[in-house]
Amino acid sequence: MPAPIEDYALIGDLHTSALISSAGAIDWLCLPRLDSDAAFAALLGTEDNGHWTVRPAEPVTKVSREYRDGTLLLDTTMTTDSGSITITDFMPIRDQNPTLFRIVRGLSGKVKVTSELVLRFGYGRIKPFFTQSPVGMLAQAGPDATLFVARCGSTVKDGNVHSEFEVREGEALAMQIIWHRPWDNTPLPREPFSAERSTEAWWRDWSSRATYQGSHRHSVVRSLITLKALTYAPTGAVAAAATTSLPETIGGGRNWDYRYTWLRDASMTLQSLLLEGYREEALGFRGWLIRAVAGDPQDMQIMYSLTGKRHLPEWTIDWLPGYEGSAPVRIGNGAAHQFQLDVYGELSDAAYMGRRMGLVSAKDPGAAWKLQLRTAKFVERQWQQPDEGIWEVRGEQQHFTYSKVMAWVTIDRVLKSIRDFGFEGPEEHMRQLADTIKADILEKGIDHERNCFTQSYGSKAMDASLLMIPLVDFLPPDDERIINTVHEVEKELSQDGLLLRYLAEETDDGLAGEEGTFLICSFWLVQCLAHIGERKRAEKLFDKLCALTNDVGLLSEEYDPHAKRMLGNMPQAFSHIGLIGAAHALSTPAAQDTNLPQD
Repeated sequence: MPAPIEDYALIGDLHTSALISSAGAIDWLCLPRLDSDAAFAALLGTEDNGHWTVRPAEPVTKVSREYRDGTLLLDTTMTTDSGSITITDFMPIRDQNPTLFRIVRGLSGKVKVTSELVLRFGYGRIKPFFTQSPVGMLAQAGPDATLFVARCGSTVKDGNVHSEFEVREGEALAMQIIWHRPWDNTPLPREPFSAERSTEAWWRDWSSRATYQGSHRHSVVRSLITLKALTYAPTGAVAAAATTSLPETIGGGRNWDYRYTWLRDASMTLQSLLLEGYREEALGFRGWLIRAVAGDPQDMQIMYSLTGKRHLPEWTIDWLPGYEGSAPVRIGNGAAHQFQLDVYGELSDAAYMGRRMGLVSAKDPGAAWKLQLRTAKFVERQWQQPDEGIWEVRGEQQHFTYSKVMAWVTIDRVLKSIRDFGFEGPEEHMRQLADTIKADILEKGIDHERNCFTQSYGSKAMDASLLMIPLVDFLPPDDERIINTVHEVEKELSQDGLLLRYLAEETDDGLAGEEGTFLICSFWLVQCLAHIGERKRAEKLFDKLCALTNDVGLLSEEYDPHAKRMLGNMPQAFSHIGLIGAAHALSTPAAQDTNLPQD
């Protein structure tokens, strides 16, 4: 049985990533890319679906773990009656074949250690064929092959590689698996300790460039490292999460594949990285974006593969029972072809911020500006149409208020780019269009009895996405309609102080069952409370949210405040984007609390 979702840590090489439990089990690894088939899939099934577990042979009495400061190298210390060991897990930044290292060091006494390597290609289904090479154990199956290298005795039985060895205080033994195509030459093993040093140095150098100096700096830097780990280096794309089908409710069917690039999520990731001065990543995503959405904006999808591929058919795996029986396990994502109007606003907002931060020369807008103008023209034709919205409902399309606000953002950021940077464009027409959209929202998107925004035109329901309205400068934070909206969202959607996206019984999302609180929504609430002058409440909520991170600082998509456990895919870029944004909102000079706390 897999560990609790919050028990997993992440390692990666900017191409793919692995999830490791505190028991020393790697239960999820896709090769060679993050969106490739999994070779270890015990996370969504049983041990026979693939894992690599390294641990003492005798009972473990104590476990602790941590990332080395500013890095993605994970140290797990396990103590037994015979002594203690540390397992260091990492993947070198890839310049050749993907390689995963596990280095076992003796800290005290003499500890017998076991390694159980269960490779199951094709999402936990295909047992490889093993042969012994001069340098290690070769496993092959179809288009996949791995080389397992360990200087200890290993035996193969029923497709599993079992190893045993002893380490004493001061000793170290390294193991590695290297993936390659079977028709290529067998790769040479890498020297483990030099790889460890160079990987640590690379991550320390990268993370040291973070500019944030406010409270909870450790959590912010860990979030930045996590976002970087979800980046696919060859193209600049950013995955929404490292996993598929971790459930929004244990035993439920709201299980989705998040190993792709959502334009919305990636645009917000870009802004988070720009806030910290990471221009290289922002430029990389900008290049991916221009390539991926090339052509007519009406053909733009809300998500793409890490390489920019458009075809992401959704299908289910019937041989995996799902995390704790949460079926189905989905591969691909059927929401790829939904119409989500807000995406265009997020892209336009990110482009404008990039120019403000000096990402590109204001004198040479090039392809990005041309794309932004074409997008604005598309939004002009489509903004009055209903859509599936930010939450990708699979029910009937609606006139979501947040979608309309982001249509306004699309036009507003074009207008600001013309004014601020001297770009060529129809300034007066853009101004009139922005005013028209805003007037429509203020007429139809507000419950005039409560004087607050609502989820959709004519609805009484609240939606956490409404918290973004002040954050995109649609109205000033001291506007009564904004203050009322923040308080109504908190009142209607709060569970133990954390926010649901919406009430399932009030929203036709086309799905059965419930879900947990959505973590980025609670971080938006932190930002809004700070904006409307309730800073002490914002700081208290931010402290509470940071305390929800697991022992190594990671967040999944959702949280169940009743069961006190994480839900959804892990780690989730959206949640860490929210943490960074909330931290920056609170790092500005303190404002007076001008509004009374709500009951």
